[in-house]
Amino acid sequence: MLARTDTPRWIVAILSWPALLPLVRIPLTSAFLIGGLQKLIDFPAAVAEQAHFGLQPAWLWASATIIVELVGSAVVITGRWVWLGAGGLGVLTAVAMFAANNFWTMTGHERFMALNSFFEHLGLIAGFVLVAVMSVRTPLPHPATAQLHSLEDSHD
Repeated sequence: MLARTDTPRWIVAILSWPALLPLVRIPLTSAFLIGGLQKLIDFPAAVAEQAHFGLQPAWLWASATIIVELVGSAVVITGRWVWLGAGGLGVLTAVAMFAANNFWTMTGHERFMALNSFFEHLGLIAGFVLVAVMSVRTPLPHPATAQLHSLEDSHD
């Protein structure tokens, strides 16, 4: 169980729930899963998107993006090689952040929107770093022992 004296017990109980980390990995990667599937289904549009942002050869960037989005999401969700999936998705997000949100070249409302998106992407990268750190510090319990650990923690 987590041990912070300034945190209410009910919050500690929620944050200690064994299924919480695996569960939140799904929405964390959802944009990449959906994006990867969309790009896979409409590959010409994926190539056009990469070309639009000046990434050449566009077909190679589109292919790499699909692989990183789908495989990276899968490994983050399953809890295996999380560092690799989170790292790949973080690097992909950084590339997108600089290619698509170059607010320093814009003015007005366009700059405002790009600046917000840039820092939203930065926050997402930080989220991937935290997921990787958590996966190293608290590996996913084996399904057969997760319930046992949960019961032991409730007696503290």
